[in-house]
Amino acid sequence: MTEWLTMIFMISSGLFMLLAALGVLRLPDLPTRMHASTKAGALGAILIMAAAAFFFADGVVVTKAIAVILFILITAPIAAHAIGRAGYFIGVPLWDGSVKDELKSCYDPETHRLVSGLETADEIEAYRKNLDIKPKVKLKQRSKKKVAPPPSTKS
Repeated sequence: MTEWLTMIFMISSGLFMLLAALGVLRLPDLPTRMHASTKAGALGAILIMAAAAFFFADGVVVTKAIAVILFILITAPIAAHAIGRAGYFIGVPLWDGSVKDELKSCYDPETHRLVSGLETADEIEAYRKNLDIKPKVKLKQRSKKKVAPPPSTKS
C-alpha cells in the first residue's frame, strides 16, 4: 500500500512540476508566471516530500519532510510576492490583457515611492514636499589591497 501511495505522490509531483514549467514557458507576463511557478512548483515539491515520508516511514525522515513542507509553504509565497513586486517596481511590463493593476495608483515610478491610500493629510503634504529627496543608499566600497607578486622561480 505504501508503494502505491509513494508512486501516486511521485507521479503527481512530476505532473505538477511539469505544469509549473509549462506555465513559466507559456504565460505572458511576470506575475502570471510567478503564480504558476509558485503554486504548482511548491505543490510538486510538497508531494515529493510526502512520497519520501511515506516510503521511508521513519520518524526522523517524516519529521524532516514535515519541516521541509512547512518551510516551502512559508517561503514560496513570500518569495514570489517579493520577486513579482520587484519586477513591477523596475518596470517589467504587464500583459496587455491584464484586468487589474492595483499598484498603478499607489506607486510613483519617478521617486519609487509607494503610498497605501491610508495616509493622513499631513503625511501626504510631507510626501509632496520631499519628492526631490531620494532614498539614500550607501554602497560599501571594497578596499583595494595590493597583492605581492609571486616569487620568481628563476635561478
